[in-house]
Amino acid sequence: MSPLPIAVSAPVRVRDRLRAAADGPVPLVHRGLHAVYADLDGWCVGVVDGLSTAVPCALRTTGTELPEVRGAHVAGGVLHLDDRPLLVGRYVDVAVPRLQIPVTSPGTTPAPMSADEVAELVGSGDGLTPYGDDLLCGWLAAHRSAGIATPEVDRAVRAQLHRTTLLSATLLDCALRGEVLPEFAAWLAALGTAAAPTHAARLAAVGHTSGLGLLRGAHRALTGLGLEIGAAA
Repeated sequence: MSPLPIAVSAPVRVRDRLRAAADGPVPLVHRGLHAVYADLDGWCVGVVDGLSTAVPCALRTTGTELPEVRGAHVAGGVLHLDDRPLLVGRYVDVAVPRLQIPVTSPGTTPAPMSADEVAELVGSGDGLTPYGDDLLCGWLAAHRSAGIATPEVDRAVRAQLHRTTLLSATLLDCALRGEVLPEFAAWLAALGTAAAPTHAARLAAVGHTSGLGLLRGAHRALTGLGLEIGAAA
């Protein structure tokens, strides 16, 4: 009998990367009860359950615990955990929402981020997603939400991706493309409303320090663009 498939939802770019991947084994970079991450040609693709952070580079299951995983491989554009295929039943939108608060002329404080500061931030901190990277992700994604290009910072970030973990480098790549966590998207969508503090607290609670880093990076970006959005958590 064939192993039972695992139903998942997927961001479109994750689907496209799997479809373009060659058949064969993919190395696992992290295994846990609620999340598994694999190295897909130098880009980290995840599988997360309902209790894990729904990062924009991951397939999502509706369960609350993943099966014990020994290995992973791709066959015909489908990721398999051991012999169980992950079948995509629907697609999820991970694009950052367009900021609804009008942006005034860029402020003079805080100063625009320099290449030297980017170099200091990338890889700074502990864990799979160091705090400095989370802060950068928030800063980048907030500018995408505001429709403000940041080409010099983008180049500086890309030049430093080799200095951090594979997962964190992938999430920085996602932020450069305006792909974010659902909690981050919900907070941005709520700015200017009475629900904003509640969504800020939910974002700040993500991970050990990841959500707080995202929130503070975004706060710095939006304040620099002349927005009054209250204090970051």
